[in-house]
Amino acid sequence: MNTELLFSAVNLSVMPAWALLILAPHWRGTKAIVHSMLYPLLLGGVYIAGLIGTMFMGMGAEGANFTTIAGVRQIFASDMGVVVGWAHYLVFDLFVGAWIVRDSTRRGINHLAIVPCLLFTFMLGPIGLLMYVALRKFTGKGGWALDD
Repeated sequence: MNTELLFSAVNLSVMPAWALLILAPHWRGTKAIVHSMLYPLLLGGVYIAGLIGTMFMGMGAEGANFTTIAGVRQIFASDMGVVVGWAHYLVFDLFVGAWIVRDSTRRGINHLAIVPCLLFTFMLGPIGLLMYVALRKFTGKGGWALDD
């Protein structure tokens, strides 16, 4: 399997979703594509298949496991392991970005105010989430807890 091609495909697959979240957050197509389970299912399928290949079918490095830091390091010691890890990051960051859009809409936060949060979530996951929660807090549109 050409892991470089798979990595590129996984990487590029989320670009339209992020563009929709930023440029057309309230379009019904965004809801159908990004706010559905489409991306988690598709990227989750790549993740599961790659993880099985990495852990059990010889596509990963020897000694890969989740029980030690050395074992986790071995997961990422192969190209397929990197694709698996990257798919994991991409699906969760996109899930958080979609949640930010839904939450900000419910709270009446101006979409332009959350665009930097979305960009940081896309590039640096937890930093974008922290920025958004801080935005909610300092604009009086919510607290530090996710359900405030």
